[in-house]
Amino acid sequence: MPAGKSYRLSVLDVSPVASGSTSAEALRNTLDLAQLADRLGFTRYWLAEHHNTPLIASSAPEIMIGHVADVTQRIRVGSGGMMLPNHTPLKVAETFRVLEALHPGRVDLGIGRAPGTDSLTALALRRSRELLGADDFPARLNDLLAFLDHGFPQGHALERIRAMPDDVPMPDVWLLGSSDFSAELSAQMGLRFAFAHHIQPWPAVGALRLYRDHFRPSEFLAKPEALIGVSVVCAETDARAEELSRPLALTLLRFRSGKMGRFPSIEEATNYKFSPEELQIVEMNRDRSFVGTPAKVRAQLTALADQGGVDEIMITTMTHEHADRRRSYELLAEAFGLQPS
Repeated sequence: MPAGKSYRLSVLDVSPVASGSTSAEALRNTLDLAQLADRLGFTRYWLAEHHNTPLIASSAPEIMIGHVADVTQRIRVGSGGMMLPNHTPLKVAETFRVLEALHPGRVDLGIGRAPGTDSLTALALRRSRELLGADDFPARLNDLLAFLDHGFPQGHALERIRAMPDDVPMPDVWLLGSSDFSAELSAQMGLRFAFAHHIQPWPAVGALRLYRDHFRPSEFLAKPEALIGVSVVCAETDARAEELSRPLALTLLRFRSGKMGRFPSIEEATNYKFSPEELQIVEMNRDRSFVGTPAKVRAQLTALADQGGVDEIMITTMTHEHADRRRSYELLAEAFGLQPS
């Protein structure tokens, strides 16, 4: 690691719903965590979009962005991300222009191309099997950028339509992904790029390098800007961190099998009887999370960031108790030398 090199830390929050708790409590926890991240010196706070799962309360990031921005002072707030196939480009542009008008200079629009849910729910969102099977993400993205930037050429069928309010700057646009496809598209279009290591860890470094190597300057961005999203559970000791991470291991296993429920407690995860096949899956999933003391996690994260050529690390942490999640972020802020406000 280069001497004295500093890294920006950010937060990705899915508003996890713990067993024995409610979605309303999960959303209030999001507001509390955002205020903490703001005070600790984190750079940005993104809200995810997921549907039809009792595990996650974050189904409408566009609403939560406004609430988070209202209760914070400095931190940038955005979507991680808006799943563009689920929405019309015009509506996304209008929504984020309103957010930018209310919170100038603090709004990020992170765009994803996955449904954020199962195929049946995706059909319910899109209301058409034809749309469900359409491979039109680049076209949708182009339309969205045009609505945000008044960029439809003369003679285009949509040239007279404006995303209102149209007298505010466009928010910073990021393309989210976990593959070479998203890296290449971000580079070609000259957009910011966020790689989801917590979803697909193996292609992370290669995709980030591909993005930088192929980046083309655009009217939106002069030089490449990227971050890496990671899953972390941090505690004062390795043993405590491993204990706190047991529910996450069980959750990832359930996610793979489609048997999602509330986020389990340490006791639930400890008492779960894993089959030999399930234990193999748990072992395979270890690469998706960084677990340990602040010093250990910092060393691992900075090594990964250096390999991928990024200076910003976006952290998602899921623990059963909200206090443990808060503490994990506090320890990381201290380990990385963030400057509290």
